[in-house]
Amino acid sequence: MFSSSKIKSVDFYRKIPRDLTEASLSGAGLSIVAALAMMFLFGMELNTYMSVNTSTSVIVDKSSDGEFLRIDFNISFPALSCEFASVDVSDVLGTNRLNLTKTVRKFSIDSNLRPNGAEFHSGSAANIVKHDNEVDEESIEGALVLTSHNFDKYAHQFPITVVNFYAPWCYWSQRLRPSWDKAARTIKERYDPEIDGRIIMGKVDCTVDGDLCRRHHIQGYPSIRIFRKGSDVRSDHGHHEHESYYGDRDTDTLVKTMENLVASLPSESHKLALEDKANVTANTKRPAPSAGGCRIEGHVRVKKVPGNLIISARSDAHSFDVSQMNMSHVIHHLSFGRKVSPTVMSDAKRLIPYIGSSHDRLNGRSFINTRDIGANVTLEHYLQIVKTEVITGNDYQLVEEYEYTAHSNVAQSLNIPVAKFRLELSPMQVLITENQKSFSHFITNVCAIIGGVFTVAGILDSILHNTVRLMKKVELGKNF
Repeated sequence: MFSSSKIKSVDFYRKIPRDLTEASLSGAGLSIVAALAMMFLFGMELNTYMSVNTSTSVIVDKSSDGEFLRIDFNISFPALSCEFASVDVSDVLGTNRLNLTKTVRKFSIDSNLRPNGAEFHSGSAANIVKHDNEVDEESIEGALVLTSHNFDKYAHQFPITVVNFYAPWCYWSQRLRPSWDKAARTIKERYDPEIDGRIIMGKVDCTVDGDLCRRHHIQGYPSIRIFRKGSDVRSDHGHHEHESYYGDRDTDTLVKTMENLVASLPSESHKLALEDKANVTANTKRPAPSAGGCRIEGHVRVKKVPGNLIISARSDAHSFDVSQMNMSHVIHHLSFGRKVSPTVMSDAKRLIPYIGSSHDRLNGRSFINTRDIGANVTLEHYLQIVKTEVITGNDYQLVEEYEYTAHSNVAQSLNIPVAKFRLELSPMQVLITENQKSFSHFITNVCAIIGGVFTVAGILDSILHNTVRLMKKVELGKNF
């Protein structure tokens, strides 16, 4: 058995009787200063422990979303009709996807970007439009020539007015001209305008009556419009809503289409009987755009290689006057990768305040061509995209987002003007990791603060006390 005296011999903290200690004013002052220093340093250490510390590194991209990248966009074109607006994707590997429609939606808008009508549905039109094989160069005029002076008169006079808006220089207009005149003569013989008065076929030269064509939002030639009397008149805007015809353009098909249009005007007693016949051309007719602009929204998936996202006017059976095209646009939203919820982004900003500032940096930007630089202008955006990934201390992936820089420019185009987004994806990614601090490290630092301040204060007190004693001895003239 160990005696109590032996156990006491290992006491590191031996006590000095209180009556053998001496309190001093300097010691009291140092004690107060030491206590304040301990409290201050403890607060600083606690703040450091509670604060978030991150480390940033650049590594080779190891994305979890595979080899494809999602692009979300919402862009308004005040001078591009939804009728011909096309979203195309291409890349350096040879991918070339044209007129994407599955994940893209279009809405007609006016020049002030206000929506005008419901969603515009492009429908499915044939890639090859049939024309007459033999072109009769000496064909007799059969269609009624319409101008801005007589257009409204005939559109309100006949229940159905079918108009060919054309341009003489257009190849497709030249292909359509003979079959259109032949069909017009045939329909005129079968449904005499003076006697029957149910349908009339006309044509408008858009190089002569440009204002009339612009009023009906004609941007591609030839454009065939079907105007219906009565139900087409909109009292709030004072003009006709109408349909566009996208079917074959040979004489026989045109004549059959006109007959089906006449059949779609039955009396109530024959309405049901003729309903099926009237639907024969339903797949070749779609509502025409109610305004000259278009808002395009949706998303596409592209490979993670340099490529292009292109928005332009496109058609396999129409021509465009490039001198009149204006690809001005307003970018409401443009981002890459999976959408990040506001809550998650808020949590990420707690770690890195600057994150997300370049996630959608083009949002709200307008790129307007005022035509001061001439026609045939393509608006280009060069985007450099870098992935940023945030990892929390417990190896949980908090945010995976793509940020980008953007440089925009205008350039003269040799072909049709477009809005082009050049995509350059970095093979590297930024990895931001939260560094967690251990509680044991915090306790060790607190103990070091208390012990260090206590020891330093003791040394200072000893130096101060001995100095005072020495000064007193000198004053008394005592020698050592």
